[in-house]
Amino acid sequence: MKSTATLPDGYREILSVDLQKNKKLALLVNGLALLIAAVMVTAYIIFGPSLEVYLIADSSARGWTLNFPLVIVSLLIAGVGTLVYIILHEATHGVFMYGFSRVKPRFGFTLMYAYAGSDAYFAKLPYIVIALAPVILLGGVLLALNILLPTEYFLPVYFIQIMNISGAAGDFYVTARFISMPKDILVRDTGVSMTVYSSEA
Repeated sequence: MKSTATLPDGYREILSVDLQKNKKLALLVNGLALLIAAVMVTAYIIFGPSLEVYLIADSSARGWTLNFPLVIVSLLIAGVGTLVYIILHEATHGVFMYGFSRVKPRFGFTLMYAYAGSDAYFAKLPYIVIALAPVILLGGVLLALNILLPTEYFLPVYFIQIMNISGAAGDFYVTARFISMPKDILVRDTGVSMTVYSSEA
């Protein structure tokens, strides 16, 4: 089954996912996000560059002092970079939604998150690609930046990477759910909720 702008005859709803209404599911997804973030923070503590990069020798004080310019620049990179990342994340969802359906996506914000949505019905594999495209593509860019940029900029870029991967907890969840579902499923993702349809169920 290909992605389509209309629901074919014989299809019926088999699953509804709404994180705003389903509080237990929202807690599960948010818990997964926190777990991913905790693992990545732990990985940085064990394997990441030393925080001494934010210190400079101070001969007058016979010790070390905080490198305030670098700290400020790092905070700006982390803050502004995260906002830019959120926009690019949803834009990537939207680009792939349009690419698979030729239906114009819509974008918005709720109290919980930003979103990209569409009135199209996406086949199983295309929807999994839509769900995972931002975390994979943007994750690759952030990984390259962490490798190529000077060490003193590793932490702010890594912070954005934490936002990237932990923030994709919902995408990981729906991907895991949909993989085991019938191969003919069609997914309608409005951005704030999604409905899955199948003719086999």
